[in-house]
Amino acid sequence: MPSNGLLCYCRAGFEPELAAELSERAAAAELPGYAKAERLSGYVQFLGEHGHALAQALPLRDLIFARQKLRLLAELRGIDPKDRITPVIAALFEHAAFGALVVEHPDSDASKPLAGLARSFGNALRPALRKVKLLTAQDDDRLPHLHVCLLDGDHLLLASGHPRDASPWPSGIPRLKLHADAPSRSALKLEEALFTLLDADERARLLQPGMRAADLGAAPGGWTWVLARHGLRVQAIDNGPLRPHVLDTGLVEHLREDGFHWRPSQPLDWMVCDMVEQPRRVATRMAEWFREGWCRYAIFNLKLPMKKRWDETRLCLDLFQREAQRPLQLRARQLYHDREEITVFAASERLR
Repeated sequence: MPSNGLLCYCRAGFEPELAAELSERAAAAELPGYAKAERLSGYVQFLGEHGHALAQALPLRDLIFARQKLRLLAELRGIDPKDRITPVIAALFEHAAFGALVVEHPDSDASKPLAGLARSFGNALRPALRKVKLLTAQDDDRLPHLHVCLLDGDHLLLASGHPRDASPWPSGIPRLKLHADAPSRSALKLEEALFTLLDADERARLLQPGMRAADLGAAPGGWTWVLARHGLRVQAIDNGPLRPHVLDTGLVEHLREDGFHWRPSQPLDWMVCDMVEQPRRVATRMAEWFREGWCRYAIFNLKLPMKKRWDETRLCLDLFQREAQRPLQLRARQLYHDREEITVFAASERLR
């Protein structure tokens, strides 16, 4: 059955937040529609009459709770497990060729058993699509990619995503491996933030060896270690201890002080913060750093409450921008390695 709207993946349990975000942003763009979500499913559909306009008005980079954003093409129910290919080709008959095929499933407990089927179905569907000219002979990132989202053995969604406005990873999940020397798993959060919130050119320009940074609430040193691996000189602020090998880099100075009260003696390039504290207090403290001109760039986490998380997100980001008292470029996302939190990148200068 043809569908029109968006398909977005999210962290299981955050479907209400993503649905609320999509609804509010679509309303602000004066594009009518409604969200369709099931708790713990790991995805949300936003259905409306203007799928192309929705896809343009709601770019992935502006969405907070979406790991992936795709344009919904069709929903196929009750398909024969012995022949899933024929109904897929029939549903796509009038479409131009896609540049690549991604067969995936939402990141939820109910959908994880579909991983094997996704691999085998992808291997069978790819040559069938090429035979009928619905898929280019070689992957082509200049064209939209076809995404097949398996919800069950006889139920799937067809969607498209352009590489310029979609996550490059299946299901929107970067498969990062924890380095053996990482002081803690929190290092993955900052590494994912740098890959997700900055593009390759921005990473090259904004993370140059010799730049100076502060890590507020640094212990045991996961985020400090990531910055030092990029060649930044880091002041690690925490009354707790750092792992000894973090200090062995020669790029880290450990200051046993409170991250909510310490201030740098001169402006720095970067400030990062992953302190466990009320999100509004963190937002206010982060704003102080930009208001006082203590940093040019920052990445920080806001730990969200158990209820009304979209409302709290909007409130904290509005508070941060208002208290900073200067124009800021802001990007925020709930990352795969986040839990009950979102990660924010802020810059005091326009990057593009």
